[in-house]
Amino acid sequence: MEIFIKCRGNIKDVERELGISYPTVRNRLDSLAAALGYSKPERSGEEKKRERIQQVLDALEGGKITAAEAEKQLKN
Repeated sequence: MEIFIKCRGNIKDVERELGISYPTVRNRLDSLAAALGYSKPERSGEEKKRERIQQVLDALEGGKITAAEAEKQLKN
């Protein structure tokens, strides 16, 4: 939460600061909000799709999957 405030709520800056992916930042913020008693808002299908694409790209960039595996996952 401190880094989120330090970055003035800019999730991309939090991502860079912590060295984690955008979806991971979002999930951690959602968990924090839930711990504070706030319900998690429903995400649209488009938001879920963008998050999944970002996860695949992060895995590819991190060397966790190959380009062929990323392509296969993105087609599904």
